[in-house]
Amino acid sequence: VPLTESGGGSVQAGGSLRLSCTASGRLYTSAVINWFRQAPGKEREYVAAISWSNGYTYYSDSVKGRFTISKDRAENTVYLQMDNLKPEDAAVYYCRRSTSPGDRGPGSWGPGTQVTVSS
Repeated sequence: VPLTESGGGSVQAGGSLRLSCTASGRLYTSAVINWFRQAPGKEREYVAAISWSNGYTYYSDSVKGRFTISKDRAENTVYLQMDNLKPEDAAVYYCRRSTSPGDRGPGSWGPGTQVTVSS
């Protein structure tokens, strides 16, 4: 099922953004939706994940307490609310479907959505 990221933008440090990841088709209950990010010159890193079936959430230590992942079944969408953004959060953000948190899953990566944070 293709996923489409949106909602990126440019904010000042301390600001907030909400990213969206919308599935174009039905997501199976076994699906876990993950957010990853990649900053220029850095490896792609795991950010957060949510279980599509029970809503359990998972976070990397770098965003815990500042980011909130949630889902809307009716909209077939997973959100990533990002608060208290820091310059080091600037990256291209991607969402991925897999079967476990942090797993990058199969297939190629989409274009992602750009987040810029100015200090």
